[in-house]
Amino acid sequence: MFEVTIQESFAAAHFLREYKGKCENLHGHNYQVKVSIRTKNLDKIGLSIDFSLAKKYLKTVLEELDHINLNDLLFFKENNPSAENIAKYIYFKYKKLLPKQATINKVTIWETENNAVSYWE
Repeated sequence: MFEVTIQESFAAAHFLREYKGKCENLHGHNYQVKVSIRTKNLDKIGLSIDFSLAKKYLKTVLEELDHINLNDLLFFKENNPSAENIAKYIYFKYKKLLPKQATINKVTIWETENNAVSYWE
């Protein structure tokens, strides 16, 4: 089994509904996102998945989130835009873009440099 890991960032605002504290107010983060992809086999030139392709997929997903109020997206109108739900959102959006020979293993998102959440199935 092979695992490829890529990392990107995006900036967004959000507020947490029903939260009692500072995070109930609109505020922003510079999120760091790490995605791990697994494959069983290598292609004919010895790659599991090209890094540039894997990063292109992640940039496509993050473009939807970058410099917006996350609460405005339909998914986050139904689900609080917590780091946990953002990681889950990215996981499923990214999963849809992968070729069949690759599977997404895990998404980790840092809300601050010291606080991270991971989502996987």
